[in-house]
Formats: sequence, structure tokens, C-alpha cells
Amino acid sequence: MIYTTLLNIAIFQGIVLGLVILKSSLFTSHSNKYLAYLLFTLSIKLLTHVFEIQQVFTSYPLLRFVDNIEWVFLIPAFLFLFIKNKTDHTGKSKLKDYWCFIPFVYSAILNIINDLDHIAGIYNFPDAGLAIINALGLFHLVLAVTFIPFLPLYSYFMIRHLKDSQEKKWIFTLLTIVSLLLFAWLITALAGLLLNYDISSTMSAVALFATFIIHWTAYIGIYKYKLAKNKEAIYNFLNQDSAILYPNLQTVQKNGNDTPHEHKESITADNLYFQKLEFLCKDQHIYTDSTLNREKVAEKLGISAGYVSQIVNTVTGDNFAHYINQYRVEAVKEMMSDPEYAHYTLLTMGLESGFTSKTTFYNAFKKVTGKTPNA
Repeated sequence: MIYTTLLNIAIFQGIVLGLVILKSSLFTSHSNKYLAYLLFTLSIKLLTHVFEIQQVFTSYPLLRFVDNIEWVFLIPAFLFLFIKNKTDHTGKSKLKDYWCFIPFVYSAILNIINDLDHIAGIYNFPDAGLAIINALGLFHLVLAVTFIPFLPLYSYFMIRHLKDSQEKKWIFTLLTIVSLLLFAWLITALAGLLLNYDISSTMSAVALFATFIIHWTAYIGIYKYKLAKNKEAIYNFLNQDSAILYPNLQTVQKNGNDTPHEHKESITADNLYFQKLEFLCKDQHIYTDSTLNREKVAEKLGISAGYVSQIVNTVTGDNFAHYINQYRVEAVKEMMSDPEYAHYTLLTMGLESGFTSKTTFYNAFKKVTGKTPNA
């Protein structure tokens, strides 16, 4: 009873957290959507495990169609794409994502064909057909023992491109614990298949470990984005409802074209608007817009242009232009070291990263790095 309750809590939390990541403006990004899909997949896998414990499949045998699909093939795919898009700051990668889902699609089709015979009883395979299915099943096994370990291991090589040390640390930890889950599941499944072991108790432990991953991700999300620090301010920030006053925030009446009400927090690295600005730069790459200025950023944040400058200057010690140019320079440096952009000229890289001319590009690059791009 306690065990299934823990699983149900994790399933609910995984679905809710996934929806929050997809819908909240603090989380929404091309990379984070794959983290949401990863949580959904873990929740589905746990749900089928609960159905097995509660013998739901006995009462509703057609649900076996869902259970027999190897959802585990999606876990390394979504994890890999989350990390890939986190490290691809330029957003220019030509690597297609769909190939990551080929093993899952192959597995799903194979299992559905089998289930139409064994569960639905729509048709019966002749002996020749069974031989083909067995051969395809052998290839399915080869996919499992190669694909599932490969993507997590390859992801470790991609993490080194992350610049933010705090972000790198938590993504490394996430990759490690999910990889451990995948290896534990794979070894257990192989032991049951090849050695005829009773793996029910081991799989129960693996499922419990999956609940830990969901809870841990939720905790890190709360910690990383400070969602528990000031719920009222976060609510206002997400909904851009500047007409609501909160007793624990100072509200400053603005003049002219400024935002009517602006919530003044202490200006530190934990400032909500600075966190949002960091998110816009790191995840949405707004610096690639060559026309980007304080006014555009202020409009995105729902604050005044003057407050944008004040936040950047106080937290970083730099002016707004230099702050944005640092992201552009880092994007150029990544392109310079990436063979994919070997055919790009330095000027093209600079323009792709948001610089407006060769002069501004070279001057900013030298100011940030102390040397010219072609040095």
C-alpha cells in the first residue's frame, strides 16, 4: 500500500512538473520541453508498473498494448535532446533529432504487431511469420543493448560545452542518476530474459529509484528557479499582472511610457528579472537579434529600460551592451571550435551571433577576450 502510494505521488508530481515546465514562462524553452517529456515518460512507465501491481491488466487486457510498448527507449532520447539543446547555444545545429526516436518507433511497431496476435487475437502468425518476428525481436534486443547505453554516454561529452558551472553541475547529476536508472533496468531485463530470473522485486526497486528522480528534479527546479522564495512575486512575474500590489514588495509608480507598476526587489543575482534575462539569453538566444536594445528587453520583462540597465550594472558590473556582447562573443567562440561551421567566415559568425558590422564585432571580441578573432 505504501509502495503504490509513493509511486502514485511520483506519477502525479511528474505529470504536474512536466506541465509546469511546458507552460511556465520561467521554464519554457526548446531544451526544457525535452525535460518535460522525460518526466512524462517516467510517469507513464511508473503508471504501467502500478497497473501491473494492481492487476489492472487482468481486468483490462487491451491495456497490455500500452504496457508492452518499450517506453524506456524514449528516456535516453529525451535526456540526450535536453542536453544537446542546452549546449547548442547558437541554435544552429544541423543534426536531426528524429533519429533518436527510430528505436522507439521500431519497438512500438514490433510490439503492437505481436499484441494484435497474442492479445487481440485478430490473426495468427504462420510458422514463417513467427520466424520473421523472432528475427526482428533479436534486432530489437540488439537495439536495446546498444542504443540505451550509447546516448547517455555520448551526452557526457556534450556537457563540457556548458559554460554555467551551476547548470553544468545539476545537469551532470541528472544525467548520472538517469543513466544509473537505465543501466539498472537494462541489466535487470537482460537477466530476466537470458537467465530466467524472477526480476519482479528488482524492477520494483528500479521503479522506486525512478520516483526519486522525479522528486529530485522537482526539488532542483524549485531551488534553481527560486519558486519557493516569493510565490506572490513569481505569480505576478509569470502572469505579467502589474496592476496587483503585494504587501511584501515595494511598488513604485512610474512616469511617462514606463511600466505602470514595477516591483522593486533587492538587486542581486537572485533578482527575478535578472533570472528571466539570463534565461532569455541562455535558452532563447535573444542576443542573436542584431536590433536588440534595452527597450526590447524591457518589454519582454515587463519593466522599464532604466531598470534593465540598473539590474545589469548592479549584478554584473557591466553596461547592457557589454553584457549582451559577452553572449555574442561566446557564441562566436563556440562556432569557431565547431567543425560544423568550418565553412563560415569570421564575419559571418559574428553576424550570425548578433553583431551588426565587422567593426563592432572585432571591437567587442577584443574587449571581452583581450585579442582579435583572427589572433
